[in-house]
Amino acid sequence: MTRPAPARPGPASLALLAILAITAAWWALALWPAGAVEPAWLIRTRAVCFGSVPGGLPDAGGWILLIGEPLGMLGALLVVWGGALREELGGLGADRRWRAVMVAVGAASLVGIGALGLRLAPAAGLRSERFAVASGTPTAVDIDGSAIVLTDQYGRRTALVDGRGGAALLSFGFGHCTTVCPTIVHDLRSARAAARRAEIPLLIISLDPWRDTPAQLPAIASGWQLDPGDRVLSGSVAEVEQALDALGVGRRRDDTNGDIAHAGTVMVVNARGHIVWRLDGGWGRANQLLARVP
Repeated sequence: MTRPAPARPGPASLALLAILAITAAWWALALWPAGAVEPAWLIRTRAVCFGSVPGGLPDAGGWILLIGEPLGMLGALLVVWGGALREELGGLGADRRWRAVMVAVGAASLVGIGALGLRLAPAAGLRSERFAVASGTPTAVDIDGSAIVLTDQYGRRTALVDGRGGAALLSFGFGHCTTVCPTIVHDLRSARAAARRAEIPLLIISLDPWRDTPAQLPAIASGWQLDPGDRVLSGSVAEVEQALDALGVGRRRDDTNGDIAHAGTVMVVNARGHIVWRLDGGWGRANQLLARVP
C-alpha cells in the first residue's frame, strides 16, 4: 500500500506566512517598547514611517499603513490564490504536524495582540485628555497662554506674548534629552529657514524644571543653537508644571532617572499670547504650521 505524500506548504500558504511575518515585523518596528530612552535611529524611523511621537503611538497615517497594508496584501492573495490557499490549508490541517504549527502560529498571534494591548495603554497616556487633537495633523485651538510667565536664558521673566507684536512657534523639551529634543529644535529651525520666516522666534518650554533651572538655560540654548531672538524657558517646578497643564502638554516623568517621556508637540502662539494651532507628533510638518502664520 502506497503511503500518501506528506503535506507540504504550497506557494499560496507560503505567501500567507510571508504576509504574517512582514506584518509582525512592521508592527514590532512601530510599537515594540524600546525602554526608557529610545535610540535616535528608532525615533527617526518611527517618526518618518509612522508619524510616531517618542514613547507614543503612530499618527492616523501610521495606523492606516499598519492596518491597511496587511489587509491589502491579504486581499490580493485571496483574489489571486484564494482557491489554492483554502486547499493547501485544508491539507496542512489534516496533517498532525502541520496542524501543531498552525496552532502555534495562532497562539503567537494572540500573544502578540495581548502585548499590543499592554503597549497601547501607557503610550496613550502621553496624550492630553483635556485637549484631544489629531496626532500628526495641525489642529486649530484657542488656549489662552497670555498669563504664562517664565524665566528665559537671559535671566529675564518672560511672557509668551512679551510685546513682540507677532506670532511665535512654541515647543517643549529638556536639557538632558539627547535624542528627540535636539531633533525637534533642529527641524523647527530648518523649517523656519526653508520658509524664510526668520522673524518668527522659537519658544521652548522645559519639561524638566527639576534639572533645567534658570542657571542651566544658557548652556541649553547654546547646545540647541538657538538664535538670539529664540528663548528657552523654565522656572520653579510648580510654575512650569502649571504652565504645561494649562497648555495641555502630555508628559510622564521617570522617577528613577528623571527623564521625561513626551510627545513632540509644536504650537503657534499669536500676538495676544493665545495658542491658535497645535501639532502633536509629526513635527516634520512644521512647515504646515508656518504656512498658517500671517
